[in-house]
Amino acid sequence: MKNWLITGVSRGLGRELAQAALARGDRVIGTVREADAKIADGNGTFHQLTLEVRDAQSIEATVSRAFELAGRLDVIVNNAGYGLLGPVEAVSDAELSRLFEVNVFGPLRLIRAALPRLRAQRSGHIINITSIAGRAPNPGSGVYAATKAAMEGLSQALSQEVGPLGIKVTAIAPGAFRTDFLSDHSIRKTPTGLDDYAPSVSAVVEALGRSAGQQIGDPVKGAQSILDVVDAETPPLHLLLGTDALRRAREKLDTLIEEMDRWEQVSRSTDFARAS
Repeated sequence: MKNWLITGVSRGLGRELAQAALARGDRVIGTVREADAKIADGNGTFHQLTLEVRDAQSIEATVSRAFELAGRLDVIVNNAGYGLLGPVEAVSDAELSRLFEVNVFGPLRLIRAALPRLRAQRSGHIINITSIAGRAPNPGSGVYAATKAAMEGLSQALSQEVGPLGIKVTAIAPGAFRTDFLSDHSIRKTPTGLDDYAPSVSAVVEALGRSAGQQIGDPVKGAQSILDVVDAETPPLHLLLGTDALRRAREKLDTLIEEMDRWEQVSRSTDFARAS
């Protein structure tokens, strides 16, 4: 049996993950911002805590309470977050600040609050739910992609810091899953009123809207994949979920390698000359 702390279990992938862990007999401490998640214990034990991820004191209290309830935590999943669509130029300071508070600073504070206890128990697995947008962004997702890229970079560095202490880290980047992520519950849009962005940003945002309810990703299978990662003796540092995520990541890597090769001479030209 594993003890989980999962943020954002009221809907989407977080909810499916909580239910999957409970179904196999694990203990899940799940957080919500307001409403009752209405998750049954199943074969396990479920505890619901209220958490406002923008509130540092709320994060500290939630982490402390989670350890009190479980004694130890085996898995911490930073899942809570939301999306913001629109051109970078049109994003307001208030929108930018709130998005980073929820998607980056909140998860980072939660990790910092948990690490002293994870270090003491010399074990644990931190899972950060990012997005394919953080690795291969499309037009219209620039600021959202920036928050997810931040969590990707954080995860990679953190894994090197805490790996020697027995703590594992995985950044999971889902593609499009058939949840309500594209609904008003989980995504916000910045109006542009700028025709210049119609062929790029508006086209992508409209296509996303049409895809709602038709996404290729199955959240039940996505949750099971995360269980597999947690159970693996050597879990991945980076994991893509979905064939669409896999395709976009490979296309991005191909483009990146081609560009590196094309500009390699310039890259090499900036070193000090070697002494003869």
